[in-house]
Amino acid sequence: MVFTIKDMSFKAGMEMKISGKVKADCDGFSINVGHDTDVIALHFNPRFNQRGDNNIIVCNSKQGGWGDEHREKCFPFQQGEEFKLSITFNNGTFFIKLPEGTMMSFPNRFGDDAFKHIHVAGDVKILSIKVK
Repeated sequence: MVFTIKDMSFKAGMEMKISGKVKADCDGFSINVGHDTDVIALHFNPRFNQRGDNNIIVCNSKQGGWGDEHREKCFPFQQGEEFKLSITFNNGTFFIKLPEGTMMSFPNRFGDDAFKHIHVAGDVKILSIKVK
């Protein structure tokens, strides 16, 4: 499944709640937040078995090329199971509340306080996205 939401309003201090279901044969999926498909402030990529990685979350940013990857070993996702996560940010950091309540962070390398674009790709079905 791949979809894009353009011209949304996701500003510093707001919370984006995402619920979805990982497909039973999922290798990985990604949730990208940024300005467009080429300028991504947060690339959130749980990998079950993808690109040589197993059960790890890879985060990155992209602007004129990919930056340095951040790897999170906490992996609360399961194939075939539903999940809920939330993303908040300020001009310094993205804060991601993972399923089961674990918190992780990733630097807001752009320092921006608003993003308008979300793109989801991979073997996942998104059930809802709420921004408030």
